[in-house]
Amino acid sequence: MSDTQKISNPAPHKADDGHTVDFNAYVRRCLYIFIAILAAVSLMIWISFLPAQYSWAFKAGFILLVAACNAFLVAGYLMHLISEKKMIYTILAFTVFFVIGLFGLTMWAMNNFPRGTTMH
Repeated sequence: MSDTQKISNPAPHKADDGHTVDFNAYVRRCLYIFIAILAAVSLMIWISFLPAQYSWAFKAGFILLVAACNAFLVAGYLMHLISEKKMIYTILAFTVFFVIGLFGLTMWAMNNFPRGTTMH
């Protein structure tokens, strides 16, 4: 077997934590995630061009839902947070809680303008 064949198809080996690592499977999974991210971005662009019969709130909400799925793919798989320990999940849970709280406060104060001002 030549050296190029050995390099292009490495055998699974043990990582530092004792798990078996298959490089080809990892690259294949990253490729699938990349394709899913491209599909999600395309879906968000398509939603933004929906006809006027769909309300702005529907479009924005649907785009935010797709963006949240996209963020999960990036953070969970490409940043390897899906296999992290309990402390990381706790910090992420607090982050999600406060981001949802900020969204709620923004929506609650959306039509609350100071006196003497108008919205154009």
